[in-house]
Amino acid sequence: MAVNRRGVLIGALVGGGLLVGYNLRSRRYPLPLEPGRGEVAFDAWIKIASDGVVTVAVPQVEMGQGVTTLIPQVVAYELGADWRQIAVEPAPSSPLYANYALAARWAPMWMPTWAGWLGGEDGIFVRRWARNHSFNVTAEGTALAAYEAPARVAAASARSLLCMAAAKRWNVEWQECEAQNGFVIHEGKRLPFGPLAADTADLDPPGSPPLRDAPPAEHPQDFPPGAQLRYPRLDLPSKVDGTYQFAGDVRLPDMVYAAIRHGHIGRAEFATYEKDAARHVRGLVALVRNDRWVAAVATNWWAADNALTRIDARFSASDRADSTGISEPLDAALRTGEAARLYSRGDPDAYLSGTMPLQLRYEVAPAVHATIETATSTARYANGRLELWAATQAPQATREAAARALDIDPEDVILYSMPLGGSFDRRLQDNHAVEAALIAKACDKPVQLVWSRKQEHVAGWPRPPAAAVMYANLDAEGRLGGLRARIAVPPAALEFGRRLFDGAGPFEAIDAVAGKADPMAIEGAVPPYAIEHLAIDHVPATVPLPSGRLRGNAHGYTAFFTESFIDELAHNAGREPLAYRMALLGGDPRLAECLQRVATLASWDGGSANSGQGIACHVMGNGRIAVIATARREAEAVRVDKLSAVVDIGRVVNLDIARQQIEGGLIFGLGLTLGCSPGYEAGLPLTGRLGALNLPVLTDCPAVDVEFIKSDAESEDPCEIGVVAVAPAVANALFSATGLRLRQLPLLSEDV
Repeated sequence: MAVNRRGVLIGALVGGGLLVGYNLRSRRYPLPLEPGRGEVAFDAWIKIASDGVVTVAVPQVEMGQGVTTLIPQVVAYELGADWRQIAVEPAPSSPLYANYALAARWAPMWMPTWAGWLGGEDGIFVRRWARNHSFNVTAEGTALAAYEAPARVAAASARSLLCMAAAKRWNVEWQECEAQNGFVIHEGKRLPFGPLAADTADLDPPGSPPLRDAPPAEHPQDFPPGAQLRYPRLDLPSKVDGTYQFAGDVRLPDMVYAAIRHGHIGRAEFATYEKDAARHVRGLVALVRNDRWVAAVATNWWAADNALTRIDARFSASDRADSTGISEPLDAALRTGEAARLYSRGDPDAYLSGTMPLQLRYEVAPAVHATIETATSTARYANGRLELWAATQAPQATREAAARALDIDPEDVILYSMPLGGSFDRRLQDNHAVEAALIAKACDKPVQLVWSRKQEHVAGWPRPPAAAVMYANLDAEGRLGGLRARIAVPPAALEFGRRLFDGAGPFEAIDAVAGKADPMAIEGAVPPYAIEHLAIDHVPATVPLPSGRLRGNAHGYTAFFTESFIDELAHNAGREPLAYRMALLGGDPRLAECLQRVATLASWDGGSANSGQGIACHVMGNGRIAVIATARREAEAVRVDKLSAVVDIGRVVNLDIARQQIEGGLIFGLGLTLGCSPGYEAGLPLTGRLGALNLPVLTDCPAVDVEFIKSDAESEDPCEIGVVAVAPAVANALFSATGLRLRQLPLLSEDV
């Protein structure tokens, strides 16, 4: 990326700092990093203080995935900074932090007609759209893909300028200087970054800042158990001592608290309530009505929630969601619905019609996110301006949604994006922030809105339900020659896109995308095997339940369909499941190595009868994973004793964070395997408690072994891939333990 003198801006700022800006992005955008006294800002990414502290802007929200360590680590590595002097500053919503990688991936949502013509993340149309919409959404593990390169270039440019400043003092060539551990060094001499930063103001940056020879990477063999970390997480100390601030920790002068009741899941409208019944609730400030919800505001949240219980708000609703009303249209779509063929190779229809193929059906129920912190947002509205403290993965969309609700300009909405206590894509939705804004305006006080767990289940849209019929033909020797997957699932990604990008209401979005094929709704359905004749068909189903994104997304159910089916094919052919998969792999040596190594890691015994071991694998983006589960049936429950996983995510930037994400993903996947589905009746979830979702608690958590394969392949984020192969591995393990095939998620939710 070229840097030229024309793009250099230098000037004293109000805070007393200096700005050294260079043309990494278009100059028409205001620079978001304002330096304080004694600081020098290097464009949109880095500030260096006179004491040597390096502050790195992070344009992604921290939600446990470690992004507030990963991006600073990239900068520290390229800059040559001392990790002990690295600080983090959340970056505001700005075109300078546009997430081109995610914008390209989500093009079918925001430009469905022309998505295939946009040219990927390097396409000029995608880049222009992402900048114009300040699109810095946190999702799908795109942090490194989107921000590693610009962060490295910014750090390399800052390092070059620091070396120039030192070289000028020493009267040497700047290319002979190096930056290490917060110092510029040359032949035994060294100068700290702090005093040098101010000297960069009158220097020209190099046209192409020289990057280090290799990108940052950590190799698994360099970190045996107990090894010291090179880059420990920056957010860990404050999370341990309790000073880390989440959305629920915000406190403002004269702040009041709001609880809320949403209408039934369906085409609901507010009908009536017993207003006088709350008159004697101590601390009640106001009741606020909306077409789809009613809120109570009080001096404490418990009083507000008590007031809502007393007023007995009622809603009129049609198309109320219930589990039967969800499964029946899904079943009808699967049996008779018109399918769109989204992937094909060979001649699957002719091949599979030659003989009676094996046909098996699998089902997945809706799954909620089960976040620890329920939706929380704080709003202050005064003089036509709104301040929002909200946990959100989509900051600009949240600003715009709040502005539409209040009929003000988005520029009059100031958003303080708070860290998330686990999101799993739940906070891609902005309804909690919009509600807080409306309530704050209505009662003319700063308001903190906190959803109860029950309301989280009512209005936090789940992963969509899905069902599949898998067809296959085996030759006389049991070899798989042809496979077809017919998957019925709502066009959930397109539906979500209508809400996020167009501001559509829940059922307005369902109506807008009804009957449309959605490639993102069946991602991961193409198996990693060399099958000569293959077809993947999507049957768009319309169900009375709005759908959202969830960690793993479509891969969470397509991997279950494929890997459960492959296991059944191996059993029908009388073949050992690992050997059967290996024979099908064809040209994927990386996945083959994952399978071979996980067999060693878990002491795989072939998945024989009564062994309780099951195997599954999956490819997600540029990553590969193989999982072996050891499980058994206990009375009316499932006990998973061990999960072993071998992962190839290409170049690993931070091994400790990668391990955390894979381990956490395996446990999250176990939750989706055994629970996370509340069930619905008459438009309401059947449970409003975490404890009723059959989530694994600490005493239920299995032993977890994870190994990483050293790889120089392109990096794949570890946040999602750990989730997806757990369900089929556990289902296959239970078959080996009990002889029962469980083809529905959550497991044991069917009558066996």
